[in-house]
Amino acid sequence: MNTTNHIARVRVVRGTYCDSLRLLVATSVMSEGKDVSWAGAVMATPSGRESLAAEGFGEEVTGAVGSNDLVLAVRASDETAAEAALDSGAESAYAEASAEQGGAVAAPRSTARAVEQMPDASVAIISVPGDYAALEAHHALSEGLHVLLFSDNVPVEEEAELKKRANELGLLVMGPGAGTAVISGVGLGFANAVRRGPVGVVAAAGTGAQEVSALLDRWGVGVSHVIGVGGRDLSESIGGRMARAAVRALDEDPATKAILLVSKPPSEAVARDVLSQCTSTPAVATFLGLTELETPPGVKMARTLEEGALAAAQLVGTTPATTSEGVRRQVEDRLAGLSDERRTIRGYYSGGTLCYEAQLIIGELLGNVYSNEPLLPGHTLPAPPHTHVLLDLGAEEYTVGRPHPMIDPSTRLEIMRREARDPDVAVVLLDVVLGYGSHEDPAGQLAPVLQEIMAEGGPRVVAYVLGSGADPQGYAGQRAALERIGCLVTETAARAAYAAAAIASRRPEIAEVHR
Repeated sequence: MNTTNHIARVRVVRGTYCDSLRLLVATSVMSEGKDVSWAGAVMATPSGRESLAAEGFGEEVTGAVGSNDLVLAVRASDETAAEAALDSGAESAYAEASAEQGGAVAAPRSTARAVEQMPDASVAIISVPGDYAALEAHHALSEGLHVLLFSDNVPVEEEAELKKRANELGLLVMGPGAGTAVISGVGLGFANAVRRGPVGVVAAAGTGAQEVSALLDRWGVGVSHVIGVGGRDLSESIGGRMARAAVRALDEDPATKAILLVSKPPSEAVARDVLSQCTSTPAVATFLGLTELETPPGVKMARTLEEGALAAAQLVGTTPATTSEGVRRQVEDRLAGLSDERRTIRGYYSGGTLCYEAQLIIGELLGNVYSNEPLLPGHTLPAPPHTHVLLDLGAEEYTVGRPHPMIDPSTRLEIMRREARDPDVAVVLLDVVLGYGSHEDPAGQLAPVLQEIMAEGGPRVVAYVLGSGADPQGYAGQRAALERIGCLVTETAARAAYAAAAIASRRPEIAEVHR
């Protein structure tokens, strides 16, 4: 789309609050408008105004706005397209919760009022701009509620204070940025529809929690609970306060027969302390990037999410089928006709933990891997020419003023159209994450662009569908949609990384590596 002559228009609605999820939906709806090249819905907080200014919507465009004002902004080909997009965004933003509730009860305006209406509630889900998230979470703790803190951009000092208080009250604060939890069979945030079972999961990694719980579901095992604690919980600053509490809770839970811990690279000292809380229940820990750690009796270490889920399944008496069956043959098929100069891998991930796992595997097999969220210090962008690059498109630099790629794939599509057919790219590697809150048909959105990438001797596409058979998008159908157009689709995210390395290096045997 030629955007040279596009016009910028805004609509300010004063004194109107929308939570983060509603803002994301409004942004997505406007972005899908005809002849719209950019759209954003934000509360005019300092960070919101900063995001708008970065897109050219400074105060000279929005006028004087404050934190209680909603700003809808679009860039479109003409007035008609801009007004239509703003109308659709406003309609989406104003979709009142009362309509969803049949209008029988007015939506509560405070946590205390919500508790009055739902006295049996035990968990509060907080989704407000980060500037206000800690205050709302304290309100929920004061009402005796566990907290799922969906909001991000919460200062680490406020997170530490929140979790210290939660420890004192015997409550959990899951987050900030906690996108996934399953409590007693009820999915929260970006959870998958997984069966109940004997494995309890504690995760400081959102898509890491989704990957292991979906694998355990597809292998017929199931989960007792999935407790997301926020990506910084196992850092020195937070000290694993919620991970320790979550492990103790699962250790005392009679329905939990094995515990699986998952984290992006943690503090080694904090990781060791968290593992010491496993006293009577056997446990497995996947701390990506932490290869050696002295563990207490009854605790195993696993390198990847696949290995962690496999070990947890075995602890409760299930041995899943091998994840590499038939992959070598599919790799050999993709190598036919691939030009010799195509040697690098480009990854376009919506799940940050899956991006970390792929960096770990491909780095061990092929050498240096670069990323906007690097596993190793110094492997940041821009990358040297002709090297492997894996992007976490759910990171903040790609989502400021834009929906997360799990909700709206448009940013990922734009980047892949622009970069993926570079002449040295052998493999395009990506994830497709299903579950509550994700796009209703992500494979359908991605397929036309992936076909363009693979056409006329282009790179091969290796994809992984993260989901369960009961997810609303339909796991089998999403996977089949990618296989029909020629993508190599694997059983696990780790196996996709092995397959990509096998194609890029022309060594099909790598696709069958197991450790």
